[in-house]
Amino acid sequence: MAKNKSNYRKTAHLFEMISHTAAGVNAPDGSAQKQAQKQLDNLTKPQGSLGRLEELAKQIASIKGVINPDFSKKLVIVMAADHGVVDEGVSAYPREVTPQMVYNFLSGGAGINVLAKHAGADVVIVDVGVASDLDISPQQLKSAAGSPSPAGMFISRKIAYGTQNMAKGPAMSKEQACRAIEAGISVAKEMISEGYGIIGTGDMGIGNTTASSAIASCVCGVDAALVTGYGTGINESGLENKIRIIRKAIELNSPDANDGIDVLSKIGGFEIGGIAGVILGCASTKTPVVIDGFISGAGALIAELICPECRNYMIASHASVEKGHRIMLEKLKLKPLFDFDMRLGEGTGAAIGISIADAAMKVLNGMATFKEAKVSQKK
Repeated sequence: MAKNKSNYRKTAHLFEMISHTAAGVNAPDGSAQKQAQKQLDNLTKPQGSLGRLEELAKQIASIKGVINPDFSKKLVIVMAADHGVVDEGVSAYPREVTPQMVYNFLSGGAGINVLAKHAGADVVIVDVGVASDLDISPQQLKSAAGSPSPAGMFISRKIAYGTQNMAKGPAMSKEQACRAIEAGISVAKEMISEGYGIIGTGDMGIGNTTASSAIASCVCGVDAALVTGYGTGINESGLENKIRIIRKAIELNSPDANDGIDVLSKIGGFEIGGIAGVILGCASTKTPVVIDGFISGAGALIAELICPECRNYMIASHASVEKGHRIMLEKLKLKPLFDFDMRLGEGTGAAIGISIADAAMKVLNGMATFKEAKVSQKK
């Protein structure tokens, strides 16, 4: 009994921390948005001619409270974890790919490394639930990808060695769900305190499209078949099995679609909770957060259930090939910046989105006004 009371107090403390973070999320700065609009209207171009770039510049100004935020340090946070539901044959890849890809991230050989470098962004990988002990020594990284020096930062916040099989019971306990969210909040705030002005979300976890489809089905109120895709490349029979497993997990666990922590604990993943925490941490510190694709969309749904106001701090980078992603974005009332038929994850779309966000702010602050350039304005 004493142990149960101790666990209860710990869970209550984590709930309180998450609630406190959510309560600190305020409405964006309307005056900064108006200032950005005035500046955009005075630049040497027809009003509104840069379309979404202008919309994005105004959103970022309202988030930061200034029209010239410091984006000299940019970051993509990649949350990594494993999923017990992989035992049901829902993925084309084995679970050992998760730690192998973490080594690849740290060695600089993955898609996220290339695109983050292009965007001028750093990469941090957070182990919130990889189902093995990771060796991040230089020797291991060299053998993993031929590079003797890490290309990404590594943080361990391991909660467990993967989730439980949600087709047989809850994926995790309520305490573990809260710890996953807390991990994301604390990492985001730590990185922001080190000067990162804009953050993107990424993921790694074999089986996480199954958990994300389950979250989308539950929260968006649609059948699993409408939000479930081929993930890493399963065949038609594999897709049918994946849909069946998702339906079974939802029926078995009966998650409350209005309670983000309940949904996460029953049918989610540790990295999805971590992403939700990153979003909450960014929103509470007035930092724009560029969300990646389908898995980040699941994290965004969880974050929005906990704190609806945090949606105003999200920038949807792209529309994933995973068909459930557009349904997620509609639920979140977010419009993606681009559609490149991407479905890799890792934060690759977010890295490109960060580059676009940076471009939007450079337009706002770098172009000359009609007065400065001595150009005649529209009559």
